[in-house]
Amino acid sequence: MIVQRVVLNSRPGKNGNPVAENFRMEEVYLPDNINEGQVQVRTLYLSVDPYMRCRMNEDTGTDYITPWQLSQVVDGGGIGIIEESKHTNLTKGDFVTSFYWPWQTKVILDGNSLEKVDPQLVDGHLSYFLGAIGMPGLTSLIGIQEKGHITAGSNKTMVVSGAAGACGSVAGQIGHLLGCSRVVGICGTHEKCVLLTSELGFDAAINYKKDNVAEQLRESCPAGVDVYFDNVGGNISDTVISQMNENSHIILCGQISQYNKDVPYPPPLSPAIEAIQKERNITRERFLVLNYKDKFEPGILQLSQWFKEGKLKIKETVINGLENMGAAFQSMMTGA
Repeated sequence: MIVQRVVLNSRPGKNGNPVAENFRMEEVYLPDNINEGQVQVRTLYLSVDPYMRCRMNEDTGTDYITPWQLSQVVDGGGIGIIEESKHTNLTKGDFVTSFYWPWQTKVILDGNSLEKVDPQLVDGHLSYFLGAIGMPGLTSLIGIQEKGHITAGSNKTMVVSGAAGACGSVAGQIGHLLGCSRVVGICGTHEKCVLLTSELGFDAAINYKKDNVAEQLRESCPAGVDVYFDNVGGNISDTVISQMNENSHIILCGQISQYNKDVPYPPPLSPAIEAIQKERNITRERFLVLNYKDKFEPGILQLSQWFKEGKLKIKETVINGLENMGAAFQSMMTGA
């Protein structure tokens, strides 16, 4: 059987911006027979995420993610349905997911590498397992639980950068659900600001491309900032940190503004901002969700429950067709 797949066509360079042409589509032969323990799956959804930018470099800069290889199939978070199985615990019709799903229309995989998912947890919206009720949702929930130090009724103000993204949009809502009295989002378009405040329950939203962020932040957070969920790094984060209170906490989720630059992760703060951090005893520890696997199952159940109760609103962008993976990746990296 002939199937389509997406391979890495070229690398953007450590300081380059990724473009759709870094990927290319090709046809490949899929064997008709599968071996014991294997399954043949049809791909339903694939996720494009900021961390993948690191995988486009020859050296990802981290020990926990491997680089994609030139002319080899690209992989990432995916979900699909089993069409044929020779694995004892998986049967035809099961929905399964993996963090290393090949960007391919149909694929033969080792059944042990897959996790079965229950469509009822997402009311049939399978793609949510790659977003709010998957790795991005878990990153937000566990990050806030482990590094945010929020308790119900503690009257804390939380700021979220990259607030309209997969992690940010969930993080802000979780902030409220866990007890923050005020949640403010920072994002890059007027439409995103409206979405945050009118649909996702943020108390205020700042457009960093139009507004004076420092001024708007002072207005939106009169009592200062107690918790900062950081998805972006760079100048925006410097501005937020300079308005953080004593003994406050930074949840270091991602640094997308720095991913097209050859800098270590997490990028060091400028001396002036580092001085503020030390002086005010602000915690800023790198957070890696993969270190909390024991919290995945209860986390998914909690996210699912909030979603079903209408307390967690989920927004996503869905683009059809494997041939559009490169364009989807490029648009995600530029805020679309």
